[in-house]
Amino acid sequence: MLKASEILQRFIETKLQVHPDVVRYLQEQNDPTLVDQVIRDASDQTVVVSPAVIPKLRAERDGTRFLTDPGLEVLAGIAGTSEAVTSVHDYVHYFRDRYNQLGGIVRARAHAMPIEALVKTTRYKQQECTIIGMVGDSRTSTKGHKIVQVEDPTGTIAVLFNKNRPDFSEAERLIPDEVIGVRGTLSPEGTLFFGNQLIRPDIPMNHAPFLSKTPGRAVLISDVHVGSNTFLPEAWDRFAAWLKTADVSYLLIAGDVVDGIGVYPGQEQELVIQNIYEQYNAFGEMLAELPKRLKIVVSPGNHDVVRGAEPQPALPDKFTGSFPENCTVVENPALISLQGVRVLMYHGRSIDDMISLIPGATYENPGQMMEEMLQRRHLAPSYGRRTPIAASKLDRLVINPIPEILLTGHVHIMGITRYRGVLGINAGTWQGQTGFQKQMNINPTPARAVEVDLQTLEYQVRDFNEA
Repeated sequence: MLKASEILQRFIETKLQVHPDVVRYLQEQNDPTLVDQVIRDASDQTVVVSPAVIPKLRAERDGTRFLTDPGLEVLAGIAGTSEAVTSVHDYVHYFRDRYNQLGGIVRARAHAMPIEALVKTTRYKQQECTIIGMVGDSRTSTKGHKIVQVEDPTGTIAVLFNKNRPDFSEAERLIPDEVIGVRGTLSPEGTLFFGNQLIRPDIPMNHAPFLSKTPGRAVLISDVHVGSNTFLPEAWDRFAAWLKTADVSYLLIAGDVVDGIGVYPGQEQELVIQNIYEQYNAFGEMLAELPKRLKIVVSPGNHDVVRGAEPQPALPDKFTGSFPENCTVVENPALISLQGVRVLMYHGRSIDDMISLIPGATYENPGQMMEEMLQRRHLAPSYGRRTPIAASKLDRLVINPIPEILLTGHVHIMGITRYRGVLGINAGTWQGQTGFQKQMNINPTPARAVEVDLQTLEYQVRDFNEA
C-alpha cells in the first residue's frame, strides 16, 4: 500500500495542500496514477484538495466514469453520512472549507493575492490585481454605487462597484456569503478597492455534460405531500398507471414526500392523515404499488421527519418500513449517478432566501434560481436566513463536481432551464393550492413529472392533471 508520507510529499512538491481524508482514500486505492490525476486536476482549480474531490474520483477517472453499479449509485449523501454540529469551532471549519473549495475554482481562472498583502504594502496601489473573498455586508452609496465588504482568511476590504459600469447588474446580484473574485485597483489611500470585474465560480462555458452510453430514462418529481387534504390522489393514480407501461428505469423524488405534523401553525386543520407514521406508511404503500423494475430514490425536505438544518439526514428506518426494496433513501442534498449521468438532488429551501435577496427574482421563475445556484456553485449561498444550515467541517452544499442534472422542488412551481450544459429541473408538486399559497397569490403547477432520456438529456413533461 502507498505510504501516507509518499502521498503527502507528492502534493508538497506541487505546492498543494491536501486533506487527511483524501490521503486515506488514495492509500486505500493504492494506485500512484490516481495520485497524479488528483494533482493534475487540482492544480488548475484549487490550492487545497478537500474531501469534496472523493465523489468525483469515484465517479470519474481519466474521462471515463466507472461505477460500482452500472445503473444507480449514490455518490454523495449516502444515508448516515450527515454530521451533527459539535462546537462553535465547526462553523470556522465550515466557512473555511467553503472558501477553499469555491476560491480554488475562481483561482484557476485568475491569479489572486491575499487581502492582507494588498492592504499592507504600497506595491499594488494603482496596479490591477485580483482578490478572492466571501461577501459580507453591502450598501449603496449616496451616488448609487455598490460598496461590498469582501473577506478572505487574511483580512477584509471594502470593494466599490461603479454604477456606470456595463456589468453593474452583476454586482447588484451579490448576496451575503457567496465567494467571488474581484479584479480591480486599490485606492491611493489603500482603504478601498475599485472593482472592475466580478468573477464567480460558475460553470465553465465549455462544460460538456456526460451522456449515458446505454438506453435509460428517468422520471423526476418532488413535493408529494401525502397526508395533506390538498394531495391529489387521482392524479397520482394516473401517474402510477403510466409508470406501469412507460419505458422508465428510475424515479427520483426530491423531498416533502409527506405533509408532516406541526410544520406550520394550524396545519392539523389541513390534514387527512394526522399521524406521522401513518403518513409514511401511506406513502410507502404508494411506492410499493409501482413497478418493481423501477429504481426509486427518495430524499427529504423541510416537511419531512428529519432535522430542518441542511444537509438533512435520510429518512429514519422506523418511518420507512413500508417502503419497497427497490427504494433507496438518501440525504438532502445527494449526488446520484444514473448510468454515469450525475443528478444533484436538492429539495430547494434556499430558493426562499435567494428570491428575497436577488432583485427581480420571483417564485414563478424557479429556473432562474437554479441558474443562480450554478453560477455561485452553491445550493444555499447565504447563511443565517430562512434556510437553517448545520455547519460541519465540510460544506456539502458546494456544487462540486458539476452535475448533468440539478433537481429541486420546494416552491411547487415547475421550472426547467439549461445552463452551460446543466439541465435544471424544478419538478412542481402533487398537492393543490394550499390556503397559505392562496393568501400569497402563489399558483402551483401540480401533477407533473419530467421524463429525461439519459442518452441525450432531452426531456418531456408529463401532465397527469386530467385522465
